[in-house]
Amino acid sequence: MNALFLAAAEEPQNPLVPHLDELVIGLIAFVIVFGFLAKKLLPNINKVLEERREAIEGGIEKADEARIEAESVLEQYKAQLAEARHEAARLRQEALEQGTALKEDLRAEGQRQREEIIAAGHAQIEADRKQASLTLRQDVGKLATDLAGKLVGESLEDSARQSRTIDRFLNELEAKAEAAR
Repeated sequence: MNALFLAAAEEPQNPLVPHLDELVIGLIAFVIVFGFLAKKLLPNINKVLEERREAIEGGIEKADEARIEAESVLEQYKAQLAEARHEAARLRQEALEQGTALKEDLRAEGQRQREEIIAAGHAQIEADRKQASLTLRQDVGKLATDLAGKLVGESLEDSARQSRTIDRFLNELEAKAEAAR
């Protein structure tokens, strides 16, 4: 074996080809390190990877649950919003109907009050007209009696006769006025 080593030592050595003893020692060291890593480090790495995979899957499941819950809440919100819009439209329509009814009631009340005022005005005018007519009759009668007394030269103070004469005279005047119309 010495001869081999001597022959090998004499030949120029290729730096890319390692010596056999270095190759064996490197291979034994590699197997020891690989075995150590496979026994100690690889289970820890697999455990961490499994935990991470479970956390990711759990996160995805939670995200899916949150998405489903958000969609459910969104649907409830949309339903409540539609219901609120429907309720608002109903209340608006109801208020419009009440406003129209109130306006009609107020219009009818105003019309009734107007009719009452007109009727009271007509009654007052009629009462004033009758009062004026009565006062005018008395004044005309008094003037006619005084004038007739001056013409005849005697006093015509008999009130019953005077009243009948005045009434007859005024009735004749009214009849002539009616015929002229």
